[in-house]
Amino acid sequence: AAKKKKKKKKKGGGGGGDEKKDEKVSAKGRMIAERLRKQQEEEERIRALEEAEAQRIAEIEAAEAAEAQRIADEKERKKQKQREKVERQKREGTYMTKAQKAKAAQARQRLEAMQAAGMLPVDALQEKKKKPVYGNKKKEKEQEEEEEEATPVEEPKAAEPEPEPEKEEEPKEEGEAEKKDDDGGDGSGGDWDDESSGDEWDASSDDGSDAAPKKKVDLLAERLRQASTGNLDSDDDEDLVEAEKRREKERLRQLGLQRAERERIEEEKRQQLLTEQEEANKQEMMAAQKREEGRRKREEQEKINLAARSRDDLRCPIAVIMGHVDTGKTKLLDKIRKTNVQGGEAGGITQQIGATFFEKKTLETQTARLNETEKFDINVPGMLVIDTPGHESFTNLRSRGSSLCDVAILVVDLMHGLEQQTIESLTMLRSRGTPFVVALNKVDRCYAWKTCADAPIREALKEQPEGTMSEFRSRTTDAKVQLQEQGVNSNLYWEMGDDDWMNSDFVPLVPTSAITGEGVQDILLLLCQMAQRKLWKQIMWCANLQCTVLEVKQIDGLGTTVDVLVVNGYIREGDKAVFCTLNGPIVTEIRGLLTPPPSREMRVKADYIHHKEVKGALGVKLIGNNLEKVMAGTPVMIVGPDDEEEDIKAEVMSDLSRIQDKLSTDKKGVMVQASTLGALEALLQFLREETKPPIPVSSVGIGAITKRDVTQISIMNEKGCPEYATILAFDVNVEREARDHANAMSVRIFTADIIYHLFDQFTRFMDELAEKRRADAAAVAVFPSICRILPQHVFNQKDPIIVGMEVVEGILKVGTPLCIPSLGGLHVGKVTSIESNGREQETAKKGASIAVKIVNESNPNIMYGRQFDATHSLYSTLTRASIDALKTNFKDKLENEDWRLVVKLKKVFNII
Repeated sequence: AAKKKKKKKKKGGGGGGDEKKDEKVSAKGRMIAERLRKQQEEEERIRALEEAEAQRIAEIEAAEAAEAQRIADEKERKKQKQREKVERQKREGTYMTKAQKAKAAQARQRLEAMQAAGMLPVDALQEKKKKPVYGNKKKEKEQEEEEEEATPVEEPKAAEPEPEPEKEEEPKEEGEAEKKDDDGGDGSGGDWDDESSGDEWDASSDDGSDAAPKKKVDLLAERLRQASTGNLDSDDDEDLVEAEKRREKERLRQLGLQRAERERIEEEKRQQLLTEQEEANKQEMMAAQKREEGRRKREEQEKINLAARSRDDLRCPIAVIMGHVDTGKTKLLDKIRKTNVQGGEAGGITQQIGATFFEKKTLETQTARLNETEKFDINVPGMLVIDTPGHESFTNLRSRGSSLCDVAILVVDLMHGLEQQTIESLTMLRSRGTPFVVALNKVDRCYAWKTCADAPIREALKEQPEGTMSEFRSRTTDAKVQLQEQGVNSNLYWEMGDDDWMNSDFVPLVPTSAITGEGVQDILLLLCQMAQRKLWKQIMWCANLQCTVLEVKQIDGLGTTVDVLVVNGYIREGDKAVFCTLNGPIVTEIRGLLTPPPSREMRVKADYIHHKEVKGALGVKLIGNNLEKVMAGTPVMIVGPDDEEEDIKAEVMSDLSRIQDKLSTDKKGVMVQASTLGALEALLQFLREETKPPIPVSSVGIGAITKRDVTQISIMNEKGCPEYATILAFDVNVEREARDHANAMSVRIFTADIIYHLFDQFTRFMDELAEKRRADAAAVAVFPSICRILPQHVFNQKDPIIVGMEVVEGILKVGTPLCIPSLGGLHVGKVTSIESNGREQETAKKGASIAVKIVNESNPNIMYGRQFDATHSLYSTLTRASIDALKTNFKDKLENEDWRLVVKLKKVFNII
């Protein structure tokens, strides 16, 4: 009973775990549901807009259809009105066809001719007399009514010729009307025929001799009047048709005019665009020619300046201190400064912007003790030591493709030997072919070292006991071996002959102590010897300006200033300088050239020394306008009186243009922020080429990290890539507001001064994230396996089933659900534990013989020997979701053979 209770508690605990997973799943479900809701709302909004647009188009089409129907109805109404008019005229007997109108006009003309000849009275056409008709009063009454309704026609209009209609109307009715006219069908023709036949003798006897002609004239006048009336009606109908045609013709003419006007305007625009394009091309060609001419002149002047160099006119050699963290680089530089300051010659050393400058007198004074034996004449005007991290200065402070550093000091900790950053620095030096000196620092840490402050190293070694010297030799030999492993031959500098100096690849070793000062003057003299013996061609002063931006700073009272390193040439106050930014070149006037005061006066902040002109090599602070976006590590050029400004701009931006391809980004990835352009380039190259797997980069930037940068990279959370909502900051500051905003937006910011540290931080984070995802996906992911039951090792047939198994294929893992496909996919249960030789283990690979405990919560009555036996093979139950989880989170855990088994099981379970 106690065991059952414990099992129930375990089950209860398992259930609680499931509830927690359900809670996690439900939280994800809510997030997915929220996304779906937003997507549905967006779809509804788009659908509503489309429906509104369709309704608007339908309304416009309906209005156009209604207008067309109205016009058609209007035309039909006019035609119907015309037809009704013709029918009415036919009923009234006043309708005349074209032929009838022509006959009436001819009759009228004959009457006028007869009247003019005196054959008819003048008033025959003006006054109509009543015609006596006996025994037909009804007809007479109708005739009188027609006379009252009839409109009198003026005589001149009757004489006018009939206009020729454009279209014959009703040809069938016209033929019938002509037939009636010929047969005397209408009233007037019938009267004429009746009166001229039968009873004509009686009328003649009553009215006398003038009755017959007057009667004929009256009838002709009546017919003329009716013809004139019908003619007017027909003219009205013809006018409507003519008006409609004229309107249509006018409309078409207006449309033609509008189209012609549009074409004319478009042609004018086209011609204008062509003209502007030709003008722009011409201007661009002229600008290109000017740039080319300016470049040619500039290159010719540079060649002249290079040819004018002399070995007697040397500039200061530029040295850079490199090495691993905590090897004593800064201490060594501080010791050089303090040595001179304590010696009372503070004016000899000037602390420049980003560099330490040693004058010639200072070098002679500091190396005087050593030079008593070396007898070396110092001809260089001084030495400039860049006071920035060595690797950054060396790789990024470049001017038009060449490194600024002439010689380097590689500081190695004698106690620890070569370290990671030291190896990186060594690789950089060898790739550039830059000569260097190795300073074996911390020699005073040797056991029982006797301090000889500021003494030459050989004098200090003479004072040391034998045990100390033995340790020194041992550690020096170790350093040589480590350097030899990196492919560098080295030796103590006083043990090297002239041949080693000039003709071999041996690197001199100088033991030093940054604390007590031993060996410091050895390094200074050695650098001067290297400069004058090996680098004299490189350090000959040249008038060609060679200037590089070290840093951009905000100074109280001065605003934005740019610290530059002038290697060669002159910079004068009032020069027009061109700087490089990510948004293009900027041109500004140099308003001031500043250098800090001597070391002893550094406490006075704004006490800078103003210069009208500066000659290289020297570090200078420039004052000007619009310098906020200037990028560190880029060149500075001056626009001279004979230079083309556009050529200088293109030359300044060429350095940035060359690495545009390297600055290209991916759609998904981290954000990279660096202090200088070169640092950014080096970091991108490291992330893409030297890391396995490569780290994708979605955006890059230079300078401090702001709130805007955090907002920009936070979009990776919405894209479903929270691991890339990360900023890798290399040697830059992070604003406090940006850090608070990053915490709110779930954005991680990794900062470091060494590239490897950034990579280590991000890799560690990615490993933790992958492990967390694996833990989340463990319940879903199912490893592929095929197992065979060993019938001689069946320990428990009922739930929980405990049997011995052999893994035939794949990997059997705790939590794997097992089934028998040959029995219709019978679910046997889930593996809850695996034992081998009495020890529990999580997985069992192919060929392993193990004891397996199987629990079936859904069907606890399943039993070995009843539903299945040893003749049936057990398969891992795979689904599409489990395969996807394997691909996403456990790809590196499966070998090619296991993936082939996954393909095989997909066919068994019919998974698409």
